[in-house]
Amino acid sequence: MKKKIVLAYSGGLDTSVIIPWLKENYECEVLALCVDVGQAADWKSVTERAFTYGAAKCEVADVREEYVRDYIFPALKAGAVYEDKYLLGTATARPLIAKTLVGYAKKEGAQAIAHGATGKGNDQIRFDLGIMAFAPEIEIIAPWRTWDIKSREEELEYLEKRALPVPMKKADSYSRDDNLWHISHEGLELEDPRNEPLYGTMLQMSVPPEKAPDTPEYVEIEFEKGIPVAVNGTKAGGVEIIAMLNRIGGRHGVGLCDLVENRVVGMKSRGVYETPGGSILYYAHAELEHLCLDRQTYSFKQLVREKMADIIYGGLWFTPLREALAAFVDSTQQNVSGTVRLKLYKGGIHSAGASAPASLYNAEIASFTTGDLYDHADAKGFIRLYGLPILVRALMKKNGEK
Repeated sequence: MKKKIVLAYSGGLDTSVIIPWLKENYECEVLALCVDVGQAADWKSVTERAFTYGAAKCEVADVREEYVRDYIFPALKAGAVYEDKYLLGTATARPLIAKTLVGYAKKEGAQAIAHGATGKGNDQIRFDLGIMAFAPEIEIIAPWRTWDIKSREEELEYLEKRALPVPMKKADSYSRDDNLWHISHEGLELEDPRNEPLYGTMLQMSVPPEKAPDTPEYVEIEFEKGIPVAVNGTKAGGVEIIAMLNRIGGRHGVGLCDLVENRVVGMKSRGVYETPGGSILYYAHAELEHLCLDRQTYSFKQLVREKMADIIYGGLWFTPLREALAAFVDSTQQNVSGTVRLKLYKGGIHSAGASAPASLYNAEIASFTTGDLYDHADAKGFIRLYGLPILVRALMKKNGEK
C-alpha cells in the first residue's frame, strides 16, 4: 500500500518540484492541499498544475475568514511588529496553514505532511511546530533539508530534465510569499544589502511612492474593541476591509518595508514586504490606543507587543504564553472603539484626527486655560514628592562636600 503524503502546495517553484521528487524518493501518493489565505492565485490553474507534476489529488481550503479573525486581528490588537518593521504577514499565516494541513491529513488518513520551507528559513519552524501541536505522530518531510538540490537554478534544471513545465521565468525568480495581509520578496538584488530594491519591477500590491498620486487621499476607519469594522463609513467584514485598504494603500505606495532581519535560526536575511492595508490598520489602531489607554496600561502593553512579535515570528503561536498574552491584550481592547481619520500621501501615513466614546483625553484638563478639574498650584506639591529621591541625593552630596 502506497504511503499518503499531504503536501502544502502553493503552485510555485519549490512545491512544484517537490511533487515529482516525493514520488521518486518515496513509494507514495502526493495529496496536494492549497490553503487559501488570500493569495492572488488562480486556484483552477494551480490545481491543474499540481496534477501536471504528478499529484494524485489537489484540493483548495478557503480559510481567509479564519485567518483574519483568529490570526491577523489578534496580532493587530497586540500591535505586534517584529524588529520595528515587519508586520508578520507570513508568520501569522503559517500556523493556520499547518493546522489546516493536519486536518486534511487526518481526513485522508495520510502518514506524512510535506512542505517547501528551506532549511535556512523561519517557515520550517512555523510549519513543524504547528504540525507538532496538533499531530505529533505525523511524519514531517521537508525536502530542502534532505535533497541534493542547492538553489532555485537547480530546481529549474530538475524540471527541465524531466520535461516538466517551469512555473516561472529565471529573471523573475524572487522567492515570494503572498496572502491577504502582505507579499514578501527575497532573492536576486536583495541578497546584497548595498543594493537598492528594484521597486519598479518588483512590487505587486503597491506603486513606488514617487509614482503615487500628487493629491493626498483621506481614509476613515472605525474600530470596535480594537477590531476594524468599517472603512469610510461602510461596514464590512475583516476580509473585505483588508482587501479594500490594500487597494487604497497600494495606490499611494504606503506600507513598504525593506528589512535586514534576524531569523530564528541565527542568520540575517533581507526581504522587502508590501503591507499597504495592514500598515494603515496598524497606524490607525495605534492612534486610537493613544486616546483610550491609560499610561500604565499603554506602557506595559508595549512590552507585550514586543514579546508577542517574537513569539509569532518564532512559530510559537500554539503555546500557553501566546494565549495568555492574547488574553491580556483582549482585556486592554474593551474601550478601544472609535474612528480614526488618516491622510495617505506619497508612501506616507499621517494622522488627520480621531475620536472615541471612551477617550481619556479631557480638553478641560489638557487646555492651557485653568479649569475646575485642574489647579496649577497642585503641581508644586506633586513635583516635590515626585522628585524627593533627587532632592535627598542632592542634600547628601552637599553635606558630603562640607
